[in-house]
Amino acid sequence: MANKHRLLFVCIHNSARSQMAEAFLKKYGDDVFEVESAGLEPAPINPNVIEVMGEAGIDLHHKGTQDVFDLFRKGRMYNVVVTVCDQASAERCPIFPGMTKRLAWSFPDPSTFEGSHEEVLQKTREVRDEIEEKIKDFALEARQISYWIK
Repeated sequence: MANKHRLLFVCIHNSARSQMAEAFLKKYGDDVFEVESAGLEPAPINPNVIEVMGEAGIDLHHKGTQDVFDLFRKGRMYNVVVTVCDQASAERCPIFPGMTKRLAWSFPDPSTFEGSHEEVLQKTREVRDEIEEKIKDFALEARQISYWIK
């Protein structure tokens, strides 16, 4: 496919869910999408996310975070913006010029998980696996749609 769809994942801090979604879409949908992620209030990537993504073969150690409003001010354009946080936070996301589709996928926030280190990791793995499955389905569907509208 010559022209890829530009997609942005957004969550609160760009430290967990949006980073996982970006990494998995790069893995499963790189032929269909150019993908980035950003946050409403960027913070360093959650170390538990780095650890569980490493278990999945994806290295996020050197990945930075971005501010969604910086991207908006720069005039970035996206075909699809996907929020991966709760609805109230998703409503704070700016409307990007030229955006054709906005999706809301709600996943639990790993920064709120409590318990022992292993319990927190297990909950983070569950979110990672949910996001991975959602991305696999999304990439497959996008490929099928792109095939029929060529």
